[in-house]
Amino acid sequence: MVEATRFTTDVMNSGTLVDLTFQLPDPEDEDISQAEFERLIETAWQVCDRFDLQTDIWRGRILRAVRDREKRGGEGNGQGFLKWLQEREISKSHAYNLMDLAGSADLLLSEGVLEPEDVNQFTKRAFVETAQAAPEVQKMIGDAAQKGDRITRREVRQLADEWTAMTSELLPEEVREKAANNTIPTRYLAPLVRELEKLPESHQEQLKGEVAENPDVDTIKQATAEAKFLAKYINAATEVQALNREGMDLEQALEEALRVGCLSATADLVSQASQLEQMIARLFTTWKRINSLSERVYLDSGSSTPQLRSLLAYLEPLTGDTLEIQLGEPGSSFCRTIRLKIMAEDE
Repeated sequence: MVEATRFTTDVMNSGTLVDLTFQLPDPEDEDISQAEFERLIETAWQVCDRFDLQTDIWRGRILRAVRDREKRGGEGNGQGFLKWLQEREISKSHAYNLMDLAGSADLLLSEGVLEPEDVNQFTKRAFVETAQAAPEVQKMIGDAAQKGDRITRREVRQLADEWTAMTSELLPEEVREKAANNTIPTRYLAPLVRELEKLPESHQEQLKGEVAENPDVDTIKQATAEAKFLAKYINAATEVQALNREGMDLEQALEEALRVGCLSATADLVSQASQLEQMIARLFTTWKRINSLSERVYLDSGSSTPQLRSLLAYLEPLTGDTLEIQLGEPGSSFCRTIRLKIMAEDE
């Protein structure tokens, strides 16, 4: 056996000391069967996973206490809390994820869905999935945890998918019946519901009709893909300035794309157009910034800084009205020179 380094921590809610230590199997020991080796490893891993979940819940509670204290006694703008995070090298997003986890744990415990000891039955990702699930799914998972069942992310997702398949009004009755008798696996239905939820009612009804007419796995897969492309088209089209013009009927263009079977390409086209417009805006602001910085460096430098002046000279292809960049290795057949001319209306 390989003895792990002893790790001791003060568990704040009990005031007792907990030793996190293992007797890991020696990977070189040929007397241990593969099955036994995997069992011992899995046991140790589950303990770490359980400890990791409990630690993160407590970290979230600690962070929440620091934030609320700063709100009460600080300046009220959150700068004290951000400084506290910076001192401990914790990103703001990670801090709020931990606080969300702690909030979910407190909610599940306060509503009686779980008992404190039931948390030990969850992997960390399974607990997060449970916190995000419907209340009915939470109840089923809580009952399983109280019976001592090991709860993994896979079980949570399976239960959530089954609940969605049985209850969602976005699925035709024919499909829900087939899900109930296991003719259609529920894992295909939850993605369809998630995509349909993003669409206007008119498009939901159209796809529901297609699925009701042919309630099989292939149709469900096709409807899920179409719903995904529809949502992509609708979201991107409203953001493209070039399409916000009189005479442009986005809905009619969408119907025509559906009719001729090029919805995927049309959705991707509109999405790429949206990204290109955003890139142009970023290009212009970056170009303005480079010019401002170049001017500052030029004024601060002089004959005593020849290399600095050379740096400015070499950057001129990126600071003029015509931007120039070379793609590919010089002399190769793939070498191309790209030139972009910036013509802002205010200049």
